[in-house]
Amino acid sequence: MRTLPALLASLALGLGLLGAERVAAAAPATPIHFGAIGWESGALTTEVLRLIAELGYGYTTDTLPGSTVSMEVALARNDLQVIAEEWAGRSPAWVKAEQAGQVFALGDTVKNAEEGWWVPAYVIKGDAARGLPALAPDLRSVTDLKRYPQVFKDPEQPDKGRFLNSPSGWTSETVNSQKLKAYGLDGQYNNFRSGSGAALDAEVTSAIKLGKPVLFYYWSPTPLMGRYDLVRLEEPPYDAAAWATLTDPRNAAPRGSRSLPAKLSIGVSAAFRQQYPDLVAVFEKVDLPIDVLNKTLADMSSTRQPAREAAKAFLKGHPQVWKAWLPAEQAARVEAAL
Repeated sequence: MRTLPALLASLALGLGLLGAERVAAAAPATPIHFGAIGWESGALTTEVLRLIAELGYGYTTDTLPGSTVSMEVALARNDLQVIAEEWAGRSPAWVKAEQAGQVFALGDTVKNAEEGWWVPAYVIKGDAARGLPALAPDLRSVTDLKRYPQVFKDPEQPDKGRFLNSPSGWTSETVNSQKLKAYGLDGQYNNFRSGSGAALDAEVTSAIKLGKPVLFYYWSPTPLMGRYDLVRLEEPPYDAAAWATLTDPRNAAPRGSRSLPAKLSIGVSAAFRQQYPDLVAVFEKVDLPIDVLNKTLADMSSTRQPAREAAKAFLKGHPQVWKAWLPAEQAARVEAAL
């Protein structure tokens, strides 16, 4: 028979192991780090995916800030695990990491996305209802801009026009800066970089509401595209060799080209792809209809709704969209939690 001290020791050991197991079970798991994207569609998609991961699968998540390129570098190192809206193949950082097998682009999340240089339609056609004359009636392409720098006069340097570029740190900011050189416009237009995506949106919106001419870079899906009548300026057809000169800020002789055809995906690290096959299967099926997305973004913008709340509203209002991505059990968990 076992002695009383031995029994007590055994009991204490058993309780200790049981307690350790309970503590381990109660301890929060390492969160999945999502990139904190600064533009509306990216912010909304981030929160939609986070809610699915949390409510449907019980994972913990958080977000970490950074510029587009710094987030791609962090993804390659697995310091980030997910970038919810990745315009894959557009930056050297992404291409290098993808070729090395460090990052992967999952799915085709938004069809018919695009980016380019835009002006309000009233700049070209006028607007009789608002008493606005056509200031650049022959403006069709980026090369036509050489005739109209005074139409888009820079208030801080009136002898030049102003081009509203992306914020510094965005891949598109490098591309647009190189395009200004490629199209021979860098001597006629100031390259004005907005402080953030929200600042760019605010400046464009303010100009349009006042009926002023404005030349700017923009993209879709966004609330702005569905809210105003805008004209995208023509560029030379996409050329892969020319595109390489536009993504390289050190190239002194860039060549003009439309941007790489847009394919929006979910960027994930190699470690995430291996560790979370359940979420990978979901992410590969994500498909956000652009009309539904633009309306959701417009509502989010007009009501100044935080992206997290807008994502909850999207999930509640469009179950037919996201239920197609998830197994039935996980879809039921998300619906019940909402």
